[in-house]
Amino acid sequence: MAFFKRELSPIERFENALKEKLAARQKLAERLSVTEAELGEKRTAAERLAVAGAANARLDRAEADMRAVEHHAKTLRAALAECDEQVASAERTLAEAKAQRDRDAVADGIEAMAAAIERAAPGFEAGAAALIEAVTKGSTALPEATRFSTSVDAIRREVLSAADLVCWELRSAAVRARAGNANLALPAPSEVEQTPLPEIERQLIYTLHPLLWREGSEVRTAPAFALVGLPKMLLPAALRHQHVDYLNARRVQTLMHLHGSEGLGDPQQDDPQLIDLDALVAEETPSAAQADVA
Repeated sequence: MAFFKRELSPIERFENALKEKLAARQKLAERLSVTEAELGEKRTAAERLAVAGAANARLDRAEADMRAVEHHAKTLRAALAECDEQVASAERTLAEAKAQRDRDAVADGIEAMAAAIERAAPGFEAGAAALIEAVTKGSTALPEATRFSTSVDAIRREVLSAADLVCWELRSAAVRARAGNANLALPAPSEVEQTPLPEIERQLIYTLHPLLWREGSEVRTAPAFALVGLPKMLLPAALRHQHVDYLNARRVQTLMHLHGSEGLGDPQQDDPQLIDLDALVAEETPSAAQADVA
C-alpha cells in the first residue's frame, strides 16, 4: 500500500533523477537520429529535382520541406545538448552524495571512538581513585605505599587530560571528514605537552593569545590557539583576562575547528601580542593585598 511506502534516501532520489535524465536523453537521441535520416532524404530529393531541372514551384516546395526538417533537427540538437548538461550535473550530484555518505560514515566512526573514550574515562578514574583510597585510608603509612599512591594520582591526571585532548581532536577530525578534508591525521603533541615538569601541577587549557611564563630558569612560550599544560598558579589570572579558556567552552570548540590545536607558530620574544603571565600575576598581587588590608 502507498500508505506504507518507504521514504527514499537522498542517494536513491539522485539515482532516480539520473535514470530519468538518461531515459529522456535516449528518447531525444532517437528522435534526432530519425530526423537527421529524414533530413538526408529531403536533401537527396531536392538535389535530384534540381539536377533533373524540375519546375521552380517543385524546387521551392522541396527546399521548404528540407528547411523545416533541418530546423526541427537543429532544435533537437540543442535540446540534446541541454539534456547532456543535465545528465552531467545529475552525475556530479550523485557522485558528491555518495562521497558525502562515505565521509559521514568515517566521521560517525571517529565520533563513536570519542564517545567510547568518554564513556570509559570515568571507569578508569574510579579505579585509580580506589587504588589511591586503599593507601590513604589505611591505618599504616609506608613510604612505598605513599609513592605508589602519588604515582597513581599523577598517572590518573595525565590520562584524563590526554583523554580529554584526544576526544577534542577526534571530534575536530570528524568535522574535517564531513567537510571533505582528507587530512585526518591528528596533530603531534606540542613540545609543552611532551615535556611537562612533573613537580608543577598543570591544567590542560586552550590559548587565545600567545603566552609567556617562567618555570625556574626556563622561559616557556605557547602560541595562540594551542592546547597547553599551563601551571595552575597562572590559570586564574589568565582566565580573568581572557587569554585562555577551558576546553569545553563553546568558543574553544569553534576556534579548534578553525585553527586546530597546534597554534599559529612559536611566538617571538619581541612579539607585541605576547602576554607575560608572570608579570600579569605580579600586577594583580598588590591589588589583592590592598583589598585584604581594606
